[in-house]
Amino acid sequence: MSSSLNQSLTDELRDYVDSRTGDKGLYATPSEYLRDLIRHDMQSLETVNHVMEGLNDLKQGRFSNKSILDIGEED
Repeated sequence: MSSSLNQSLTDELRDYVDSRTGDKGLYATPSEYLRDLIRHDMQSLETVNHVMEGLNDLKQGRFSNKSILDIGEED
């Protein structure tokens, strides 16, 4: 299921989007470019949430003396 979202941009922002799309850019359409930006933002937020969970674990005394390499070798 998909839905539409109309967005107004300043001339400067529209010029930038145009430079990233079509024959001049990496993306075929502005919509494709904006969807990719949103996906990257979602991934960034997920990373931040994981870091915050890790910091909370440290504050609660839940941590290991093992390095990430040690943990990786256990698998």
